[in-house]
Amino acid sequence: MRRRYPFTIAATLFGVALCMYNYTGYDPHNFIFFMLSVPAWAVDLFVDIHEVSVLLMYALTIASWALIGYITDRLILRERRRSRSRSRA
Repeated sequence: MRRRYPFTIAATLFGVALCMYNYTGYDPHNFIFFMLSVPAWAVDLFVDIHEVSVLLMYALTIASWALIGYITDRLILRERRRSRSRSRA
């Protein structure tokens, strides 16, 4: 069976790993989390980050990484389809 969305799966797992790393306390000042969490960048522009639910930030981080992976998979699929149609012509 062929896996259709490998980047979506990998990026989602990266988001989960990022949140788990932050949750365990190995990132005491949240440097890694804030460098790699796209929603944390956006939230920090509008409100104080300490007022936002941690679980919400984790959920948004995982969802954003899943979306990044999905977009990557779709771009790769589109490029493969284009290259196949060019090779047939």
